[in-house]
Order: sequence, then structure tokens, then C-alpha cells
Amino acid sequence: MMHRPPPEDFSLKETNPHLGGGKVTGDKLTSTYDLVEQMQYLYVRVVKAKDLPAKDVTGSCDPYVEVKLGNYKGTTRHFEKKSNPEWNQVFAFSKERIQASILEVNVKDKDFVKDDFIGRVVFDLNEIPKRVPPDSPLAPQWYRLEDRKSDKLLKGELMLAVWMGTQADEAFPDAWHSDAATVSGTDGLANIRSKVYLSPKLWYLRVNVIEAQDLIPNQPGRFPEAHVKASLGNQVLRTRIFSNRTINPMWNEDLMFVAAEPFEEPLILNVEDRVGGNKDESLGRCIIFLQHVDRRLDHKPVLTRWHNLERHVLVDGEKKKDPKFASRIHLRVCLEGGYHVLDESTHYSSDLRPTAKPLWKSHIGVLELGILNAQGLMPMKTKDGRGTTDAYCVAKYGQKWIRTRTIIDSFTPKWNEQYTWEVFDPCTVLTIGVYDNCHLHSGDKAAGGAKDSRIGKVRIRLSTLETDRVYTHSYPLLVLYPNGVKKMGEIHLAVRFTCSSLLNMMHMYSHPLLPKMHYLHPLTVTQLDSLRHQATQIVSMRLSRAEPPLRKEVVEYMLDVGSHMWSMRRSKANFFRIMGVLSGLIAVGKWFDQICNWKNPITTVLIHILFIILVLYPELILPTIFLYLFLIGVWYYRWRPRHPPHMDTRLSHADSAHPDELDEEFDTFPTSRPSDIVRMRYDRLRSIAGRIQTVVGDLATQGERVQSLLSWRDPRATALFVIFCLVAAIVLYVTPFQVVALLTGFYVLRHPRFRHKLPSVPLNFFRRLPARTDCML
Repeated sequence: MMHRPPPEDFSLKETNPHLGGGKVTGDKLTSTYDLVEQMQYLYVRVVKAKDLPAKDVTGSCDPYVEVKLGNYKGTTRHFEKKSNPEWNQVFAFSKERIQASILEVNVKDKDFVKDDFIGRVVFDLNEIPKRVPPDSPLAPQWYRLEDRKSDKLLKGELMLAVWMGTQADEAFPDAWHSDAATVSGTDGLANIRSKVYLSPKLWYLRVNVIEAQDLIPNQPGRFPEAHVKASLGNQVLRTRIFSNRTINPMWNEDLMFVAAEPFEEPLILNVEDRVGGNKDESLGRCIIFLQHVDRRLDHKPVLTRWHNLERHVLVDGEKKKDPKFASRIHLRVCLEGGYHVLDESTHYSSDLRPTAKPLWKSHIGVLELGILNAQGLMPMKTKDGRGTTDAYCVAKYGQKWIRTRTIIDSFTPKWNEQYTWEVFDPCTVLTIGVYDNCHLHSGDKAAGGAKDSRIGKVRIRLSTLETDRVYTHSYPLLVLYPNGVKKMGEIHLAVRFTCSSLLNMMHMYSHPLLPKMHYLHPLTVTQLDSLRHQATQIVSMRLSRAEPPLRKEVVEYMLDVGSHMWSMRRSKANFFRIMGVLSGLIAVGKWFDQICNWKNPITTVLIHILFIILVLYPELILPTIFLYLFLIGVWYYRWRPRHPPHMDTRLSHADSAHPDELDEEFDTFPTSRPSDIVRMRYDRLRSIAGRIQTVVGDLATQGERVQSLLSWRDPRATALFVIFCLVAAIVLYVTPFQVVALLTGFYVLRHPRFRHKLPSVPLNFFRRLPARTDCML
């Protein structure tokens, strides 16, 4: 099957940006921020003031500082009744947008009607010094305040530092940016700053419920139908019900949970009695704090412990512990440090290390990402009657998440931010998402329920990158909507994967993909799905509590939370992927059929000669196969991919999906569509399942026919096959194997003149064998 290239508009484009200010030595860029374009900023650090004069009758002032450059104006917070305030705030003005020749730093007194002017400091932009890290930060100096109308010095001094720098400056992340001049409130400012986040450390918690002892049912004279309900936060699991007539039930079941450090919630175990229907009565409970639970790094079992069960009784209207209660529960509880807690889709994992840090291997390289800019972004919301977009990027690799600053009201935002990760496994994926910020104005009622809109996502698999090479490409941002796939713009990235030891990286390919506990004590597919869901919920909840928050919709989009849901489009795509894999075998089969039918007599004669050589010298078979594979690999090296792979709309069947199929993909679970649409979709799914059912039944029939060869279900067929096996054993014993192989090969490759179109005798015999289809209802 020929693979069609994606449309030109959706394709990856190689670029040649001016990285790192152009400082290039060979292929290695050497400036501080060498994977991004250098951006110049004017920095103003307002430290503090002293001896400020009072401007009102109370003899005090409420000072704040206003930094003004042309049309851009930034202000510090104000202090009430303080003549020696300390602000320590940094303001950054993009050099591209500077349209003035002087910088004014005004000190003002906050008032209800109109703010009073206290004094100012003026700087000529031509005389401001430049600073490039790793130079030490510029020391702030005291400046006397001047009058606005004349150069007369006033009472009071202001400590400032003013310099020209780049985005590599350490003051850059926390600075107020001139791009954010329209953002109001401290919460709004916090929501636009760049930030680095760390995922919480996740553990699998294994609770082995062994048995309980001396249970006391609430109804005397009956034996309890006991089960254990274990809960950790929002996670609730139950053992089976033990129905034997005893007060000492045994379960010996493993319950698996996901726990995150710091451990905030205890494990609560309730022993319950099923008294009828769905009604359960508590027979006692115990609480276990995870800080005191054993941590297991290997497959050796931890010690079991007996825990006392507590029961509360009503005494004078208050719940109190029952002092006479003596039931116990036998448990083996441990935090599993030898597993990797899967919070991402296994196809796009960025980290495969076990939870316990002592089990980590040393890193094999460094991944560097430069997020340069975006082009042609679509308007994501309406403001003042016009479309606007406030874009920011999020990137995730391993436990480290990064968020760039938000560029306000721009369809061509420039970030030019660079980030670094340690790499422990090359077969991992870096994910970059672009979003529209809907939380810019603190106190905005609409913003409370608003969600940051997704603009697009890019995945880069590290194993597809050459080491020490800088990849600069413009990636299309593709998003699937109910009305089809849409290009939302392009993001310009620079990526470099540096390997510290090529030998160590090559050795990684011989290691298991997951930690060894996944193979020594494997978890079931159902457990893994449930645990992954719990892990993503915990990660999104913890990151949404950070400041500024990385919101739930952002985390879930990055972690592909909904990828397991049914999709007709995705099912078609996977079917054609399978056909693409099998197309090679189908092509070989067609080629062999042409050989057998002598379509090209010269090729068929050469195959005969090769076949005779391999039969006479069987020791050449394996070397010939591997030499052939080697030559194919060397031949294909000329056409090796030069660019990282990117999302393919044709492969995903996103460009040809039916609107109803897309509407079904975006439907909620459970469905929210009208009953007639649901009925139509159900009937369509039944027809597809009917075809799959037929194919599976045919496969089962062929397998049962093989089994019936010796089962005597058809006595005549089995007798013929047994006699044939006896004759074949005698003939093959007295005849050299090479002669048998040559005769078989010549028979298969015989000329069409000696062939006929009717099926062969073995095939006729096989098709007549019975299967268990007769027993099917």
C-alpha cells in the first residue's frame, strides 16, 4: 500500500533561524541561549525608596512607583503610610516595541481622587549599560528625585538598577513585561509568567488483604458475609464477599492504589457485612497512615501485620470507640518502589524509571528545547468586538513540566525560551502543547469557569533524532474538531539531543522498556487502565493547585486522557495501519506467485539455482538471510528520514472522516445525543461487529480443523491422515532430506504447463475436515 504524503499545508517545514545571536562554532552553538533567537529587553529593577515627603494633611504618604516608557506604563504595588517602602520589582520592556528616547521612573502618592506626584528619575536610553550573563547582576544605586517641570532636586531617594539585557537574564521570568500592559491584578500577572513545575512523586500502594479474625456481626446469631472496602482519597476498591459460615473470613486479595507524595490522605479499611440486597453494615475499620508504610524496592515480600479494627457506638448521642471490640484484620501493605507509575499513554511515555530513586540509572544525555515563536495562529476568543489570542506553550518530559510566558493579543507570538531535561531513555517522547490563556484578569467572573483553549500539540520521539544535531522546524498545529481537522497555526521549535555516552545509549536498547517489577509481578491490563486513570487525576489535581496553576484541561490534553475512548475514525486508521504492515508480506506473496507462474523466466531460473545451492549447503541459509537484510538496510540508508516524524492527517484518517463519526468521537460518556442518533450508531456498530465476528469465526474454524486431524471426529479423514503420516515417516526415513526438499521445491516452482486451476489435494482434504460450527446455536 503506497503511503500518500500529507497536504502541503499540514506538512513539517525545515527552517533556518538566527539562533543564539549567530554565535556558531561548527555545528555547536555556543551562546547562553543557543537554541533561540536573542531578544533584547530594557530592565528596570525598582528596589526601595527612603525619606519620601508627605503629600497629605496626615503627614504620611501611600507611595508606589510608575515606570513609563513611551506608551507603556508599569506600576508597583502601593504601601499605606510608609515613607521608606521596599518593592524589589523588575520591569522588562521589549526593545522591538520601544518608541521613546527617555525612561521615566515616577514616584507617586496613592489617592482616592487623583494620585499626587512625589518625584521622578529620568534616564536617556542611549546611556543605559548592557549586561549579558554570566556577568554578575548590576548593582542598584540611589537616585535623588527630581521635579517634573524643572531639574530641581526634591526630597527623597529611589534605589534603581537599569540595564539592557536578553531573555537569558535571571530577572526575566519574574519580571513585569510590557506585553502584559493590559493585564490587571496580581493573579492576572501570575497567570502569564513562565514557570517550571514538577509532577508529584507517584507510588503504587499494594494492600494484600489476607484475613480477619473474631468479627462480631450486628445481628447476633448469624455469620457475616464479609468483604473489605479500602479507600484512599477518591479511590475505592472492594474484595470479594466471603460467604462461608465463619467469623474468621479469608480473602488473600491484592488491592492496588496510586498514592502521591506528600501523603495527605490515609488508607481507610472498612470490614463490611452484606446484610441484604446492596445494603452493607460496618463491622469495624482501621486507618493506616502512608508515612509509616514499608517501601519495597524488589519482589521480596514485606512482613504482614495484624491491625485492630475499631467500631464506634452511640453513647449519650455521641460516637465513641467500643472498648470491648476486639476484631482484627491481617494485612500486608507496602509502597511499591520498583514499578513505574504510568500516568501517560504507554505509546507516548516520557519517563520509564521506577518510583524509588535508588533504582535509577545515571542519565545518558541531555534534551534541549528552544520554543521560538508561532505563526498564523487563529483567533480563539473575542474581545472588544475583534478576535484575539493570548498564547502560551506547555512542554512535558519526565517529571518536569514547563510553561512559557503568555504573549498578549498576538497571532505571531515570540517566546524565545529555552529549557533542558536530563534523558534516561532514548525511547521516550517530548510533548509540546500550545494554549490560549483565558485567565488574564483577576476578579473576572467569566474567567472563573473558563477553560484554556487548546491550539495544538506536537510530539517528538527522541529515538528518531540524531545526537548533537540541532533540528529547527516549523510544526503545524493540528486540532480535530467535530467539523473536521483544522490547522490552528504553526509553532517554530529548535531541538537538540546530546548524548553523554554513545555506548551507554546503545546498551539501553538491550534493557527492558519498563522496570523489572512489571515483568516479575505483572499487573493486569484492567489494573493498569484503572491505575493510569487515577494517576492522571492526581497529577492534574496537584498541578492545578500550583501558582500559577497548570489547569486540569491542559494536563489532561498533554497526557492524552481520552485516547482510550471508542472512535470509528481511529479504528479505521488502526485497521489500515495493520494492512500497511501486512502489505510487505502480501507483496512478497505476489512476487513468489509470479515466480511460481514463470512470469519472468530468467528470475525463476535464478531462484531455482539459489534454491538448489541452499538445499545442498543448508549452512548458508541463515547467513544469506542476514546478509540480504544487511544489504536492504544499507540501501535504504540513502532515503533515511531527515526530519522528525509529525502528526499525519492521512494516517489518522482525520481528513476523510465522516461528520457523524467525528460527532460520535466528541460525544460525552455516557452519551448525551438524542435516542435516534444513538440507535443509528448502535446499529452501525452492530454491523461492523458482525463482520469482525465472521472473521473471528472463520479463524476459529481453521484452527478446529487442524485439531480434528487427530481427534477422530471424522473417522475416515483421521484414518487417512494417520496412514499418510505412517507412509511419510517411512519415506522420509529412507530418503535423504535434501532430496525431499529439492523435490518439494521443484513441485512448488513447477511450470504453469504442469499446473491446473483446481485446488490441490491437501487443500481439498483440509477443507472437508469438520469444525465445531455444527455445535453453535
